[in-house]
This record gives sequence, structure tokens and C-alpha cells, in this order.
Amino acid sequence: NIPVVMSLRDYKVVCGAYTMLANDQICEACRGGRYYQGFLKNCHKGSRFKGALITLEMYLHHKVLHIYDLVDCFISPSQFLKDKVEEMGFKGRVEYLPNFVYPDHIEPRYSFDGNALVYMGRLSHEKGVRTLIKAAGSIPDVQLKIIGDGPARAELENYVTDERLSNVTFLGYMSGDKLNNEIKGAKCVVIPSEWYENNPRSVIESFAMGKPVIGARIGGIPELVRDNETGMTFISGDEKDLSEKINYALADDERIKRWGQNARRLIEDEYSAQKHYQGLRAIYDEVLANARQT
Repeated sequence: NIPVVMSLRDYKVVCGAYTMLANDQICEACRGGRYYQGFLKNCHKGSRFKGALITLEMYLHHKVLHIYDLVDCFISPSQFLKDKVEEMGFKGRVEYLPNFVYPDHIEPRYSFDGNALVYMGRLSHEKGVRTLIKAAGSIPDVQLKIIGDGPARAELENYVTDERLSNVTFLGYMSGDKLNNEIKGAKCVVIPSEWYENNPRSVIESFAMGKPVIGARIGGIPELVRDNETGMTFISGDEKDLSEKINYALADDERIKRWGQNARRLIEDEYSAQKHYQGLRAIYDEVLANARQT
């Protein structure tokens, strides 16, 4: 009779591929328990065999073992993930509790070095990096720094070479102070995702460093990136809209600084470790209280 609380980090409870993507496109075909779609769409790495395995796994978990019936409460880091999971079968069992950082351990910087934009993260199709490269390539006085690695890196580097985009640089994987220094030296961080991002830590960490974000209007990103307050959002996958938002953001240095200050304040007020701890305790207390009544 011990209650169970499960933290959600992806879409595993409703999507066998974890990502709600099929062949690099947003997919909700398994809605309503139609998990066989994972097999029909080859949605796990384009493999029919792997699609069959995840289909079997989903039916086993949901229809045979009923393992998620044993969970009293799910915790979601984004309101978007909470809403999506609830509308696909878990209504009333999901609580919202965002990710956090320790703002006291992070020194913000509201100044910047030139006209640099930074992308940090995995280099794969769903991250929208090609869209970002195309947008930045149309703005010659912007320097785009791409930090990270992944399966699409070679393809993206070849594209930059073929298009002769001298303002795009690949810096590879970075961590620690080296990564933080690149972020702090930028005017903005860009999150160009083309899938249902959850509650991206890259946004939260950028905000903690005093850097605004230009983010795709998809998934949980707009919950953090508030237009003309902590950055700007754009239509996911739309390079023209992204380039317009980049131009708008970079046109006024004082506005960039103000967004960065707002972003830092948002982290201190809503995304601190203390705030997270209080929310977590409240969820645990409620689950325990409900368990005692049954």
C-alpha cells in the first residue's frame, strides 16, 4: 500500500518511441491506444523490427501488465506534457512541476561580445538546427555558434560548406566553464526545435545566465520564452519567421539586456531549487494524504 509517484521526462507513457515523432514528423497516431501504429509507421529509427518491439512493449505495459495503473501520480516538468498525457488517457493523474537550477551558483552576464547567437544541444533533425542555419545564413552580420554533437552533424557541416556560410561555426561538444563562457558572450540563445520539447534545461540555464532565448513556438518552449519579455518565439520550422525574429531581437541592445534581466528574474522567482522542493513536498504530501483515505 505504498503510493507511487513517477516523474515524466518524455512521452513514453503514450508513445513507444518516447518522442511523438515518426520519420522526423510530429505523430499522435497511437492516440486512443492504437499502439500498432508504431509498427505500421516504422516510427522507431525507421526500423520495422524496432517498431514491432516498441508496439509489443506498449501493449504489454498498457493492456497486459497495466503497470501505469499502479502509479498514483505523475509529475510533468511542462504544462504542455501534462496536458498531452492527460488528453491521451491519464486525466487527473498528472501534476505540473518544472525543472530547476541553483541561481545562487550562476553569475549572470547582461553584456555580450558582438552579434553572436548560440545553439547548444543535440544535432539531430528534430532539433531544427538546419532551419536555424538557413535563417542565420540570411543575416551576414550575425555569428552563429553551434555547440553540440549528434547524428546530423556531418550533414549540417556539409550544408554550411556547400552554401558558403562563413558566419556559421561548429564548436562541437562543450561543458562546464567553457560552455558557460560561450553562452554568456552571446546576445541570444536560439532553441529552434521541431518536436514537442518538454521543459528544456537549455532555456532555463540560459535564463539563469542572463541570456534571452529565441525559441520555437512548440511543446513547452512558450511556457518559458515569453514574447518581448524573456525573448521571442517563432513558428516552428519557419526559417523566414525565425530570421525576422532574430533581426528584431538584435536591433536593440538595450532590449536584449532587459530581456536577459527579466529572464534571470523569472528563474529566481519560479525555477529555483527551493521553489521546486516546495512543490515536490506539496505533491508528496497530497499523495500520502489520499493514500491514507483509501
